Amino acid sequence: MSKRLLVVDDDDEIRELLEFDLSHSGYSVDTATNGLDGLNKAVTNSYDLVLLDVMMPKMNGFDVCKNLRKSKPDIPVLLLTAKGTIVDKTQGFDCGADDYLVKPFDIQEVLLRVKALLRRNSDNSDDKSFKQEILKVGDIEIFPESLETAIEGKKIKLTPTEFEILYCLMQHFNESVSLAVLLDEVWGYDSDEDVRMVRVHVGGLRQKIEKDTKNPKYLHTVTNVGYKLTPIPDNGTEE
Repeated sequence: MSKRLLVVDDDDEIRELLEFDLSHSGYSVDTATNGLDGLNKAVTNSYDLVLLDVMMPKMNGFDVCKNLRKSKPDIPVLLLTAKGTIVDKTQGFDCGADDYLVKPFDIQEVLLRVKALLRRNSDNSDDKSFKQEILKVGDIEIFPESLETAIEGKKIKLTPTEFEILYCLMQHFNESVSLAVLLDEVWGYDSDEDVRMVRVHVGGLRQKIEKDTKNPKYLHTVTNVGYKLTPIPDNGTEE
């Protein structure tokens, strides 16, 4: 059965282009022309992925994503928008988006991102051990089924992408993990253009798990490499 996608965009030309190319790539595609209609469709129907514009009438994409996460926390969301500043991207990821593409975009890049997000979500759904496993190392415990982590016993809700970054780092705790490895393991592809996206997500994760982000206990930056998670604090300083 083909994957079912929802495209939400008030721009007729972009919406029709996405519908055409996604359909010809084998996907079943529904569309919505404003944020409120898009949210209603996403909540009442079953979709494998939502492609979401930001600047739309009735409800903007950030609010759509935020509200969608309340009822369907696991559905992948790809933001497609002309708002491309780091502040805009941070806001999008804070709302729960999994990926972010800036207009004008290459349709082949959209197809690549869609394929990667669907593969990642499918892998997680099919891997029952991933869904059931509670992983604990030192002060950090993660709960895959609820997308939560606990730091020193205090539970913290994460976005799906933040959770997968933490899960990846937990698998390699006390080891340096490169940006390329994070892109490959979390997003399913490696692109130098997307290292900023990783940094934004890691920044959001760090805000949630660290009391002092300038002097982190757990999530450290490894200069010119990537990141290292030390679930058992070593009283060291950030690398």
